[in-house]
Amino acid sequence: MAHPRMAAGALFFDEADRVLLVEPSYKDYLDTPGGYVERGESPLQACTREIHEELGIKPRIGRLLVVDWAPNPGEGDKVLYLFDGGHLSEDHRQRITLQADELRGYDFHRAERLPELTIPRLVRRITAGIQAREDGVTAYLEHGEPPQAGA
Repeated sequence: MAHPRMAAGALFFDEADRVLLVEPSYKDYLDTPGGYVERGESPLQACTREIHEELGIKPRIGRLLVVDWAPNPGEGDKVLYLFDGGHLSEDHRQRITLQADELRGYDFHRAERLPELTIPRLVRRITAGIQAREDGVTAYLEHGEPPQAGA
């Protein structure tokens, strides 16, 4: 029986539709805010908890945008959930307080700059999330890409 780890995060936007990325102290690339799902916790609950822990705010988290099966020989298989955090209000942005032991910083970035800021699989996941948000659908990915039909 498979026992993949699960993680959940959110896509947040500013008024210019730029994407919020955080700078984890333990990674060499930018990431979406979020983290691992704990025992007895749903992915949505984990997303809400992680956003509060990492950013110090409690914005409403919207619908599921992406599910991504992400196998990793070193870390094991993961199932990653990406939710719609919507537009962060000026009030929420002013109240952001970073979790100092995990995050060095955050900023909003244009989608076309993602390839220079983070790893390719995350670029694909965020891009799929932006498109799913626009289309009103939920995207299913494997390795950050739509699976091939019949594969």
